[in-house]
Amino acid sequence: MKKQIKLFGILAVTLLILSACATTEQEEALDMEKVRIEIQAMEDAFTAGEKAKDADAVAAYYSDDAVSYSRNSTPLSGKAAITANISNNMAKDTLGNYSVYKLVDVFAEGNTAIEVGSWVQFDASGTEVDNGNFMSYFQKRDGKYLCVRDMSTTSSPVKSGM
Repeated sequence: MKKQIKLFGILAVTLLILSACATTEQEEALDMEKVRIEIQAMEDAFTAGEKAKDADAVAAYYSDDAVSYSRNSTPLSGKAAITANISNNMAKDTLGNYSVYKLVDVFAEGNTAIEVGSWVQFDASGTEVDNGNFMSYFQKRDGKYLCVRDMSTTSSPVKSGM
């Protein structure tokens, strides 16, 4: 948990440094509503990919050089490793659980954006089984945002013995 808090702090400091370097021109030129819509659409596509058990559709969210800091696991480096992990998790899933991701706040300038979001995991019947928060750092590449770093936490208490 301390490691996750430290990583959130690093992302926050990075955001502050990026915002201090921004020019007023860049801020005025960026349509924040358009950024919000684009990133939420990526979250919706991520959810649809999970529900369809389509690892490639989920991994389309990530850049080739992405690093993902998932809950209760070591960081995954590179889209290939992230895709393999997603595929493996989908293959082992017998419950039909899926998550819904919601953009809560976004900070963007130039060709970068940082999203703060929430997620809720549901079982196959639609009953909530878990929830938490996440943070994703995006870079716009070839006209499209791609996640280059993400981190997720759960709001569920740690189970004893873990």
